[in-house]
Amino acid sequence: MKPISDKTILVTGASGKLARRVVELLLDAGAGQVIAGTRTPEKAAGLRERGAQVRRVDFEDSVGLKAAFAGVDRILIVSTDAVAEPGRRLRQHQAAIEAATKAQAGHLFYTSFTRSEADSPIALCVDHHGTEQSLRASGLAYTALRNSLYAESLLRRVPAMLTGGELVGAVGGGGVAYVAREDCARAAAAALASETPPIGEIEITGPEVISGEQLTRMVSEITGKTIRFVGLDPDALINDLVAGGMSKARAASRVSFDIGVASGYLGFTTDAIAELTGRPPTHARDFLISAGVHSAAVHNVEKTGTAA
Repeated sequence: MKPISDKTILVTGASGKLARRVVELLLDAGAGQVIAGTRTPEKAAGLRERGAQVRRVDFEDSVGLKAAFAGVDRILIVSTDAVAEPGRRLRQHQAAIEAATKAQAGHLFYTSFTRSEADSPIALCVDHHGTEQSLRASGLAYTALRNSLYAESLLRRVPAMLTGGELVGAVGGGGVAYVAREDCARAAAAALASETPPIGEIEITGPEVISGEQLTRMVSEITGKTIRFVGLDPDALINDLVAGGMSKARAASRVSFDIGVASGYLGFTTDAIAELTGRPPTHARDFLISAGVHSAAVHNVEKTGTAA
């Protein structure tokens, strides 16, 4: 895909992993004027050195937002991490959309989550659904990149799986099309730089749906250590998490993911990554191996309690 060269593109949250990588890919592709937007411009010095303009972007500074978005053709709003206070993240996103509308941006892009619909049982989808509604109401052209659960999330689970020999969940027979963050970044950069970007909601997934049983078999085969899947009902899992020291509210939010998986909300694949980038997405097994999950990880866990 030949990138555009006559557009000004701004990516918010450029100090974060996904947004920073999107900016890097846009710069690599020579995609017009690239602006790295961040609350902490000092953390984006490396992007400035590579040719990006850096602007301060704070979703809670409405005046500063409008100024930051001035003269920008395309804006990628990367969803924030303000999840501790209910409703705050949605308000931040809505402030960014309002500022972009006032600045007369040409096209808005947003990093959403799989099937963020009104009936989703997954707690975090409330903010994403509300943001998508605001995008539709803005009157601007928009693209909601609905990223599936990151494959990187598996890396946080593997150490406990290797230590305890099991994966506990309430996902039933449901599965997830885990997607690598790098693939999400490539898809976002390609959409932003496209001469005719996609419109509406785009489901960004990995290449295969993996159930809890399949995941334990995969990790067992990679590491050589037998791991079993233990299925619980949602209430039992919440109680286990609370007994382990997690607050009930956080436990319920965490288990809502499992309920969504069990209900099939994350159990599908699309060709969006290949269509946008011209390259297929990474398989979860390949991702885990490239990330250092292998037989040596078992030895490391046994000695230090962490995976390689």
